[in-house]
Amino acid sequence: MSENSIHEGFKITELGHSPDEWAVMRLEDVAEKFIGGGTPSTSKEEYWNGEIHWTTSKKINGIYLLDGEKKITKRGLEESSAHLIPKDNLVIGTRVGVGKIAINKVDIAISQDLTGAFIDKEKYALEFLAYQICTKEIQNIFKGRARGTTIKGIPRDDLKKIPLKIPPLPEQHRIAAVLSAVQDAKEKTGAVIAAAKSLKKSLMRHLFTYGPVPAGAAESAVLAETEIGLVPEGWGVVRLGDVFKLTSGKSRPQDLKSIQSHDFVYPVYGGNGVMGYSKDFLIDFKTIVLGRVGEYCGSVHILKFESWISDNALYIKEFKMRNINLLYLALSLTMLNLNRLKKKSGQPLITQSIVYSQYIPLPPLPIQQKIVTILSTVDKKIEAEENKKKALDELFKSLLHNLMTGKIRVNHLEAIS
Repeated sequence: MSENSIHEGFKITELGHSPDEWAVMRLEDVAEKFIGGGTPSTSKEEYWNGEIHWTTSKKINGIYLLDGEKKITKRGLEESSAHLIPKDNLVIGTRVGVGKIAINKVDIAISQDLTGAFIDKEKYALEFLAYQICTKEIQNIFKGRARGTTIKGIPRDDLKKIPLKIPPLPEQHRIAAVLSAVQDAKEKTGAVIAAAKSLKKSLMRHLFTYGPVPAGAAESAVLAETEIGLVPEGWGVVRLGDVFKLTSGKSRPQDLKSIQSHDFVYPVYGGNGVMGYSKDFLIDFKTIVLGRVGEYCGSVHILKFESWISDNALYIKEFKMRNINLLYLALSLTMLNLNRLKKKSGQPLITQSIVYSQYIPLPPLPIQQKIVTILSTVDKKIEAEENKKKALDELFKSLLHNLMTGKIRVNHLEAIS
């Protein structure tokens, strides 16, 4: 559908093309009233740690608001400009976090960052309204109407005039149901990823403490005292300066692109991983990259193919010993948590000498490989779930746009209560 043509069944509105039976309404048309908020004085202890949920916009991260950032007392509510929003209404960011939107699933008092919009649920589907406000189209309207120099907010009168496309109520429910199904799948996949990452951390602690023995056999494992504490008997301990030689990368290439293309095929690594792509590469061998400066000091990345390393990272240029598995070494470096050793004066920094001074346990090569195999199984699970989550994210974005513009219709589906 082009900008200058209308397909049968569509009309042109201020929000672009829209199905004929959809109306364009203002937020004030779907809300019975709006209420602002406030913050009880933090100097009065009697206002805080009560039973009433209270929140700022910081707590909003998703379509549902399940609890408050803090809790206040009844007195704190009554003696401040905070207001209580009954559950199952809309809470909208209008001062800090402009455009954030959530359905409060508990009665909640709100700060001055937020405005509560009381919705007539017999006429409008809460989830549909929340999802539509999340669209890029409506978020751009919020951004365009935000005012202020240091803190930008949207005035109440402008909030009331935010336009929305409103289909008949049954279609609102069906659109919301489709989007909620995908959102639910995203959240479940995210939970699987979090559980798998937690499992990996627990496995790493176990494997580097007792070796690749079953959890039930850990107590009977024979350990030996070393300069880094107890390690399984038969393991050695080695100083990193005796394992490898580090060097810093070079300034990021001038042709750095954020998206990989046919010409820009070589990844450019910074402290936090791949930062873009280039037509050129700096190294052509497998190695390990460490974050050198800034927030990601000490972060560990395995490099498997031709790449460019930027000057905010270090990489292993030369290995001084052969009886060490590259993946095992990367896991050992991760266990060290090198970020805790960064120099904190000025910009955070980790130096080669700091890395060289650290020690790691060194089991025989077959045990290294066994540890890598165990943890690689978990890594494959994490990668598969992260790919699934990425696909679901893209599906949600596509459906959100197409359902909210009427390009995909679900009005033919069976009614969803």
